[in-house]
Amino acid sequence: MKCALLAFFLLPLLCGLAVARDEGYILARSLVTVGDTSRLQHVLAKARRNEEVVVAVIGGSITAGASASKEENRYGNLVAQWWRQTFPQATIRFVNAGIGATGSNLGAHRAPSQLLVHKPDLVIAEYAVNDPNNQDAADTLEGLTRQILKLPNQPAMMLLFTMNNAGANAQEWHSRIGEHYGLPMVSFRDALWPEIEAKRLKWEDVEADMVHPNDRGHAYCATFITKVLAKVLADLPPDVALSPILPIPAPLISDVFEFTSFANALVPVANTGWANGDMWPFGKTWEATEPGSTLEFQVEGTAVSVACWKIKGDMGMARLQVDDAGPVTVDGWFSADWGGHSCYETVARNLPPGKHTLRIEVLPDRAKESNGHKFILQLVMSAGLKGSH
Repeated sequence: MKCALLAFFLLPLLCGLAVARDEGYILARSLVTVGDTSRLQHVLAKARRNEEVVVAVIGGSITAGASASKEENRYGNLVAQWWRQTFPQATIRFVNAGIGATGSNLGAHRAPSQLLVHKPDLVIAEYAVNDPNNQDAADTLEGLTRQILKLPNQPAMMLLFTMNNAGANAQEWHSRIGEHYGLPMVSFRDALWPEIEAKRLKWEDVEADMVHPNDRGHAYCATFITKVLAKVLADLPPDVALSPILPIPAPLISDVFEFTSFANALVPVANTGWANGDMWPFGKTWEATEPGSTLEFQVEGTAVSVACWKIKGDMGMARLQVDDAGPVTVDGWFSADWGGHSCYETVARNLPPGKHTLRIEVLPDRAKESNGHKFILQLVMSAGLKGSH
């Protein structure tokens, strides 16, 4: 246990990084709440018994590792390294389920096939920058949280709150979910933004751009997480005295996104003008270039959404509609120069249970900067499938 605590305090130094003057205050501010530690106790006890432990992270580009100079300097890898150093006789397997420019809405849909299939023992979720600070984001985060906590192996889950260069994030709404489920929570924003405002720390000391931490920032994220792990480990009782894991509480907002589907190869029931393509990160796509091209799918659930590719190129617009619900127009053109991204779009919510028809039509309209009408559909997703799983 002493080694674990020592590793925590020395982590920024071990990464070859300078320690800020008020490091003690930074570390103290990073802890939002230790939450209910029973699940963490059981995972740590599993490692103490030298069993295999699966450490996983899910989130956006920060979690994927953007702006870290090398893979081993990403916060998730550093956390996994803490486990390996602390429990050298245990097998520690690491899973990185981060995908850039995605939020917890898409995370709740892709979790079963890209995260839960690995049977994680500890999941750290980081969506505080990519999610808006509102109830919809809390709703999708709640769905993701419930999916993780209900796994048969009863994994532990933690929330990491990062920030943008205005010191903003979705922590206000995300923390409501964390509090409801007793999740340990740490905040990169709470820890470091006061230092930046007081000019004791420069933004570029810990960040590579508007949102992505550099190596030092990733090391801080890992340190704030491992601080909690080390604290629980220091007081870890014998296996026979571990705290019991409580039942999962009733939903705070809803359980709609606890029951999701995720399909990139869904077969349409009608198709005029669309063809298959293939694109990272989800593989098979449906693509069309001519206005009037239509595509129809049969879907189930009380909420239907899609992922479409947006990029600064010859992209067009499409109208999406479920049954007779109000249509949604999606523009595939994107003004930024840094590349494309998978855009999550809610097409319909609060649908009656049962089968529905999703119709997609390429429009003659397009952004004035675009010279084409290409539209790329990456995913068709449903939620509210309770009773169907």
